[in-house]
Amino acid sequence: MQATAPLYETDFYAWIKTQAAALQEEEFTQLDIANLIEEIEAMARRERNELKSWLTVLLMHLLKWQIQYELRSRSWSSTIFHQRQEIESGLEDSPSLRREIPDIIAKAYPRARKAAIEETGLLSPVFPATCPYTEEQILDATFLPGK
Repeated sequence: MQATAPLYETDFYAWIKTQAAALQEEEFTQLDIANLIEEIEAMARRERNELKSWLTVLLMHLLKWQIQYELRSRSWSSTIFHQRQEIESGLEDSPSLRREIPDIIAKAYPRARKAAIEETGLLSPVFPATCPYTEEQILDATFLPGK
């Protein structure tokens, strides 16, 4: 409904509170449907992007762990552990994202590879062009790539 659209543009928090109240009171004619749809779709994208971010960091550290075995540190293993915990928690909250993991890994790996190259200063041929880990390995709390 147009009456609340300006509020959406000028005070997002107030708009959210107004929309939540309208839903709770079942005042459906007071809802700003177009912007609600936009925000719900944005929420879904954020959930997916958050999972992609965790996977990117995890993959980068798995690559560093594998390639720079002489520099392995508690910090790297801690980051790997933490990212897996975040992924697990995210999938508990949104289990339907699990079926999207292969696609998300395919998008996250090139970013992770690029970040690993940038961070390590090693030449790109050192890092595999395609993800060397299976989905199961990536998500396995005990998996660390060896050398």
